[in-house]
Amino acid sequence: MNYGNPLPRLYSEFSSWWPILSAPEDYAEEAAFYRKVIISACSTSPETLLELGCGGGNNASHLKKFFRMTLVDLSPDMLIVSRSLNPECEHIEGDMRTIRLKREFDAVFVHDAIVYMNTEADLQRAIETAFMHCKPGGAALFAPDHIRETFSPSTKYGGHDGKGRSMRYLEWTWDPDPSDSTYIVDFAYLLRDADGEMCCEYDRHVCGLFGRQDWLRMITEAGFQARAIPFEHSKIEPGSCDVFIGVKPRR
Repeated sequence: MNYGNPLPRLYSEFSSWWPILSAPEDYAEEAAFYRKVIISACSTSPETLLELGCGGGNNASHLKKFFRMTLVDLSPDMLIVSRSLNPECEHIEGDMRTIRLKREFDAVFVHDAIVYMNTEADLQRAIETAFMHCKPGGAALFAPDHIRETFSPSTKYGGHDGKGRSMRYLEWTWDPDPSDSTYIVDFAYLLRDADGEMCCEYDRHVCGLFGRQDWLRMITEAGFQARAIPFEHSKIEPGSCDVFIGVKPRR
């Protein structure tokens, strides 16, 4: 979500296509990794989990088996998608930079929605939100798609067939200005309806790109004890991606 600007079209007018662009079953392996990291970082076994930027709820569809989850997202359209997939979870519309629920959770999880924090100020505010909602002894997990040290341009494609319609996409990730804190993800969507009618749509996502030490510094400044952990996934080259853990000290 491009905070401060109109939402990317994927999270507004095309939100109902999300489950066939990115199917919940595609998230099983990474959700298992996130669960392992969260549990290992908390001082006691976590029961409640706040997810900031839940999107269509794909990670939550796996994590809800192990945690009592509260799901927050800026896009009301994506919350509709997530509620359909995760009706047993609490859903709240809100901005991860500013939302204040006035309660604490055993752990906080921020998946790739964190990349829409494309300035240090916005990223710091989102991390502070996580800190304020995390219980002492608990942990917050941040999972950006890229960090500065390992970023490289890429092209991907995918999509699925749904009930009465199908979607395929081309995703082009690139950095037009390596001196700033952003990179670009351009999407082309091919949408086919039940009558076989096809259209092609374009969508741009502006994402934040920060160095490993920047992440660790901002997480520490929020009050956490911070560390980086290599992301582990069978489809990801080892060492090509980091996630970040912040442990909230006990009072």
